[in-house]
Amino acid sequence: MKAWLLLMGAIIAEVIATTALRASDGLSRLGPTLIVIVGYSISFYLLSLTLRTIPMGIAYAIWSGIGLVLITLSARFFFGQELDTPALIGMGFILVGIVIMNLFSRSIPH
Repeated sequence: MKAWLLLMGAIIAEVIATTALRASDGLSRLGPTLIVIVGYSISFYLLSLTLRTIPMGIAYAIWSGIGLVLITLSARFFFGQELDTPALIGMGFILVGIVIMNLFSRSIPH
């Protein structure tokens, strides 16, 4: 259970950092740039702790898949960016893949 909480923390930190990366205007604004540095540092640290328990491929798939959805929501909310139907369908396939891995893979500690 602890590894999954660490993974969720890594995902949240990555989403915050990536959102700040967009707001940093090419790392030219100090505040958002500092959030980028701290956020990615926390994210990778927590991800590294997660890899002690969860297999690397599984952890990264979940980290990137859930991060993708959260970043999309963040981009929509903060920057007004919208995705078309094919992009949303593609993201849906990624989420279905994560669900399949979590429900049926013996590679994941349950």
